[in-house]
Amino acid sequence: VMSISIYILTGFKRSKLISNEASLKYFLLGAFATGFLLYGISLIYGTTGTIDLRQIACFIAGKGGVKDPLLLMGMGLIIVGLGFKVASVPFHAWVPDVYEGAPTAVTAFMSVGPKAAAFAAFMRIFLTAFGSSHYEWQKAIWILAVLTMTVGNVVAISQTNIKRMLAYSSIAHAGYLLVALVAANNMGVSGTLFYLLAYIFMNIGAFAIVIVLSQKGDVGMNINDYAGLGFKHPMLAIAMTLFMLSMAGVPPMAGFVGKFYIFSAAIKSGYVGLAIIGVINSVISVYYYLRITVIMYMKEPVRDFQPLTISPLIVVAIAIAVVGTLHLGIFPSKVMEIAQRSILTLR
Repeated sequence: VMSISIYILTGFKRSKLISNEASLKYFLLGAFATGFLLYGISLIYGTTGTIDLRQIACFIAGKGGVKDPLLLMGMGLIIVGLGFKVASVPFHAWVPDVYEGAPTAVTAFMSVGPKAAAFAAFMRIFLTAFGSSHYEWQKAIWILAVLTMTVGNVVAISQTNIKRMLAYSSIAHAGYLLVALVAANNMGVSGTLFYLLAYIFMNIGAFAIVIVLSQKGDVGMNINDYAGLGFKHPMLAIAMTLFMLSMAGVPPMAGFVGKFYIFSAAIKSGYVGLAIIGVINSVISVYYYLRITVIMYMKEPVRDFQPLTISPLIVVAIAIAVVGTLHLGIFPSKVMEIAQRSILTLR
């Protein structure tokens, strides 16, 4: 239901060829990935005789682990299907084109809503149903996490379109969240919930500013179009800087705290090397996030900034995103406590 709705929203601007292309590409690849997911579910059902998550867990525990090749194959196919949903490498090819082609407001929603839902499904299935067989799927998720973080951050460096850059940024953030899935402990789950909330604030805020600056068609989609924004529209530039610093993981922003919890969970479970790779990737990401800030404040404008007509709702959205990003970074404990209490229903 969620996927079909997103396919339609992606092609909402029917008069634009790029929007139609993005919608069709997303639909075809999404249908293909859903086939993997459903076939994986059918193999799990055929092996265990149930689709109830806790009953699957009891079946695996009773057998002393995953020994049936069909069960292993089912787990692998589910990883492929859900890997597409969360935009992990190598199932990420649709992301930049779909993010660029969809209306910017749809891209903003797509980058946080479906991603959060997909990670909820990932966590529920693999920590509840397959929790006792962590060793069997941990290596595959470990590889996905490293590839997703690295490819997302490295390719984002070369992007000149703001939406494509944020698309690869979204891929990299999916890699960080996969680190928590590898850790498979309570801190990792609660850290994922915290990180997703922080990501919603900073990503929606960044896309809201892109919407404001590209009111007339595709103007303002090039990163260099943001040159001089710090002097022409200082409040927008300050807000964009906060969101970029938070995505890069600079304290005291929400992104820093979220990454701290996730990497701490990996270290606690013994995955020190994975945490180090995550930190290195965070350092790499600083380059392309701060590049936007440098362009806004240290380069001459390459276009005339027209007087902006900003909807009060957009102003409220940006303000809430700024407050949320700062509040979660400075006072994270209360939200983290709520996240920790909520995971009691996950097991």
